[in-house]
Formats: sequence, C-alpha cells, structure tokens
Amino acid sequence: MPFQQLPPTLGNQYEDDRVLRLYLTRVLPAEVLREIEPSLGELGALAGGELYRLQLADRLNEPTLTQWDAWGERIDRIELTPLWRVAERIAAEYGVVAAAYEGRYGRFARVHQCALAYLFTPSTDIYSCPLAMTDGAARTLLSSGNQSLIERALPHLTTRNPAEFWTSGQWMTELIGGSDVGLAETTARQDTEGIWRLSGRKWFTSATTSQMALTLARPEGNPTGGRGLALFYLEPRDERGRLRHIEINRLKDKLGTRKVPTAELTLSGAPAQLVYGPTDGVRNITPMLNITRLWNGISAVALMRRGLALALDYARKRVAFGGPLIEKPLHLDTLAGLQAEAEAAFHLAFYVAELTGRAESGELTDEQAALLRLLTPVMKLTTAKQAVVVASEVLEACGGAGYVEDTGLPVLLRDSQVLPIWEGTTNVLALDMLRAFGADERPWQSLQAEINHCLLSVRDHKLSEAARILRQTLTHADAWLAQAKQAGPLALEAGARGLALTLGRAMELALLLKHAQWAQERIGDSRATAAARRFAWAGIDLLHVRDIDDNGALFNGQ
Repeated sequence: MPFQQLPPTLGNQYEDDRVLRLYLTRVLPAEVLREIEPSLGELGALAGGELYRLQLADRLNEPTLTQWDAWGERIDRIELTPLWRVAERIAAEYGVVAAAYEGRYGRFARVHQCALAYLFTPSTDIYSCPLAMTDGAARTLLSSGNQSLIERALPHLTTRNPAEFWTSGQWMTELIGGSDVGLAETTARQDTEGIWRLSGRKWFTSATTSQMALTLARPEGNPTGGRGLALFYLEPRDERGRLRHIEINRLKDKLGTRKVPTAELTLSGAPAQLVYGPTDGVRNITPMLNITRLWNGISAVALMRRGLALALDYARKRVAFGGPLIEKPLHLDTLAGLQAEAEAAFHLAFYVAELTGRAESGELTDEQAALLRLLTPVMKLTTAKQAVVVASEVLEACGGAGYVEDTGLPVLLRDSQVLPIWEGTTNVLALDMLRAFGADERPWQSLQAEINHCLLSVRDHKLSEAARILRQTLTHADAWLAQAKQAGPLALEAGARGLALTLGRAMELALLLKHAQWAQERIGDSRATAAARRFAWAGIDLLHVRDIDDNGALFNGQ
C-alpha cells in the first residue's frame, strides 16, 4: 500500500498537560484542587476531542453580515459560526467567566478561571476574545460602584446559564486614535429627556454581537484629550433585536481571528448611560484593560501549548531519514527550546493571575500592588512575542503540512499574531511600563525583591548557572535603568522595549527556577529544571548599548 501520513491528534488536554497540573498542585490548596479538577478534566476532554473535531470541521466558516433584508429594510444581522455557538454554551456552563466572581475560592478564583480559559481557548478559535471583554466589563462595573448597572448587567455577565449569559464588547478604537484613545472623536450629548446619545464612528469593535458594550465618548463641551472622555454603557439592540441608532458598516477582513465578528460601526444618537462621571473615561476603563491583558497572556500560553502538543505528536508519528523525528537530535533540540519558552511564558501569565486574584480578594500588599501594575503590561507584551515565535516554529516543525490550511495548523500562527497588537502593541505597553516606574521606586524595587525571593529558593546545583545568569541580568538592568534615566527621557523611551522584554524574561526565569526547585524536592521531577536551564541559555538579557542618534541617521541622514 502507498504511504499514508498519520495526522497529529490530541488527547485530554488537562490530563496530558504536565505543566498545568504540576503548577496547580503547587499553588492551590489541596481541597480546592480536588473540587475543581473534575471540571478541568471534562473541559480537557472536550478541548482535545469534541471541540477540536468541531473546530477542524468549522475551519472554512466565518461570521457573515446581512445589512438588508429582502424588502429593503436595514437589519445589520451577524450570523456566527457553528463552533462559536457551541463555544458560547460551553463557556457559560463551565463558568469560564463566572469562576472569577462566584466567591467560592477567594484569591485562588483567578487561577481557577485562568486554568479553564487556558484549556478552552485553543479549540474555540478565539472565543476568548468576547469572554475577555465580558470579564473586563464585569470587573469595571463592580469597580464603578454604579449599582443600577451592576444590578442590570452583572448577573448576565457572570451566569452559568447559557440562556441568560451575556457577552460584552469594548468599543474604543477609532480611525483617528488607535492606542492614543484620547484623540477619540465620538461625541455624547444629552437629549431633552436627559438620555445620553452617542454619535461617531468606531473603526474596530470586536464581539459586535454582544448584548452590551463599554465605550468611550466625549460629552459636549469637554476638553480634548483622555480626561475629556467619559466611559459609557450601552445595549446595542432593543428588545426586538433591532440596532438602536447603530449601523454596521462592514466586518473587518483580518489576517487571523477570523471567527471574531470585528466590525466598523457608525453611531447616530445611540442611547447610553454613564458608568462613572462625565470625565476621566480612559482612567475609568483601566480595570477592563488590565483584565483583557491578562486574558491576552493566558491566550498566548494556551496557543503555544496547543501548537507544541500537535508538533510533538507529529514528531512521534513522522518518519524521515530512517526514524521518527522525535529521535533526531536536531529536531528534539528545536522542540525542547520551544517547550522551554512556553513553560516560561506559562508561569509569568499565571503569576499575574495569582496577583490579580489577591487584588480582587483584598489580600494584596502595597508592594504586590506596585508589582502587579508593572507586570501586567510586561507580561502581556512578553508572552505575546513568544507566542508568535513559537507558533512560527511549530509550523516549520511540521514541514509542508504546517503551511497547508486544511491541516488546521496555519491558523495557530495567524491567531497568535494578533496577541502583540490587541490591548496595546509592544511599544505602547513598554511606555506603559515606564509610566508604572514614574517617580515611584516601588514597582522596580518590588520586582527586584520578588526575583531575589525566587533566587533564594534555589538549592539544586543544576540550577546554579541559570541563577547566575538571572542575577547578572538583574544587575545589568538596574545599571542600565539608572544610566538611561540620567541620559534623559529620549534614551529611556528608545530602550523601553528592550527593558520590558528583559524584565519579562527575567521574571519568567525567576518563576521557572522557583517552580523547578519545588518540583525537584516535592516529587523528584527534573523536567522543570531542564526547562529553566534551557530557557536561561536562550538569552534573557535583551538590553544593549545604543546611540539613539543612529536611529535618526538611518532615516534622515545621507
């Protein structure tokens, strides 16, 4: 018979995930893990089985926009794909949003929720996008203290009943201002009945089928800039399902995340309610951004995990040059490097989840609060960059099959590419990191203290070289930061990306070292030690001496 290559397959994505299971054993109380593990196992089975099969079958389907009905009435109806309709039900039933709000596990609720999201995301074609914004909207409304909106929306956003479950949109991006939202041109005015009416063009709105949205608009008479914007709550459709003074101009034709119904909207007097007061909208939407950035990081590590699971299974099945690829030293070396990157990213993303859970349960110290403020943008930008690199290498590890659409592999790279862009690009988040430093030394001191705390736990001599590399990097970063501050704001800004990535990778290595020491002592597992060593050798110090005059000379010189 002619040769037939067996495709890579998936098993139970919880039971097969050594990194997730060992991490949860370390950070969760035993009784909490016992309670949540059955649902994690069920979701893992779905992710590697029924949902994965549906994802492959749904590959060519995308949301569709019908703007007019047969009789000429403007309806702007969006139809979602079969996978997304199933994903919505499963997300509600398993509490992928609700788990963070049910109050059962205190500061561990975020870790529980992120474990669910991590298992759920890779088989649902970025249904994590509306879930992230739903979670962010719930947190923002709770932070606002606006009781009428809390009572109206929160039960829907955090329910486990699919029939009552709502998702939320986040409408910030306009043609004039992407990351610079202070340039937003959408206006808000009160009509004769005191109802706020929003008018303007939203250039990029994801999850346009959601039952509610949070958006920014500038009340008439307010000053320009971010402080002049206000945060508004709106429900796009009335009780009959008709859009309320909103038109959907088109769905965006994107590189990836093609299941996400991202639309361009025109608002022409859409009714809305103030969430806070009539100013400071950018500051008031910060709780939503912090949550969506956490989801971005969890999605990054989830997609890395999915790609590696497929690449590893393929390597075991693919025979070339006289044996399975997994037995070839060079191929194994490539996969090992990717696995180390993924494990490092995993620990950073989930550490931010731990800090977020502490913050929401009121158990965060001032030092931890400063650390969370710093690490949220650093984690997001670092894990996003890693996800793109890992996804690209995964495709290459599968050879020509990695470039063929109906294998289901190319979508991993396309969907990963959105992660450095959504919720702030790498450069925007690097500047956010600099703002976290500001004139306050606590964020930097808290990061140094946490890294040193992790280093103190290291006793295994096999980890000593990785620990030395980390100490050297931390010393270099401290000296570089002091020198850049002395050189002035232009030098500091020019090097912000390198600093952010260095701090992100340094924190990843610190967490890997801490986890590896624990795993070695607790159960004699040396695989985390191998990951820490391999990651340290890959390079964590990305700070380089540069003359910023060269940057201008490259483009303006002769």
